[in-house]
Amino acid sequence: MRISKFRLIVAGVLTATSFGILGAGAASAIGPHMWNARNDLQQSLSELQQAPPDFGGHRDQAVNLVMGAIEQINQGVQSGE
Repeated sequence: MRISKFRLIVAGVLTATSFGILGAGAASAIGPHMWNARNDLQQSLSELQQAPPDFGGHRDQAVNLVMGAIEQINQGVQSGE
């Protein structure tokens, strides 16, 4: 079974957002995982931004969600420091 990049990105966004919201109190314990997730999301963001913009607005929505997930990770790590 092959998973599309878009579905993988959405799964990453949901995971990162969950960590940002639910895991903020434990950010110091899972800090390395948060940073790894952030790095993966930044790579995904770069890939999305290089994709052609002809996906019915879904690419732009994915860019916004990934940027939001990165911000949630940043806030979660800061609150755990």
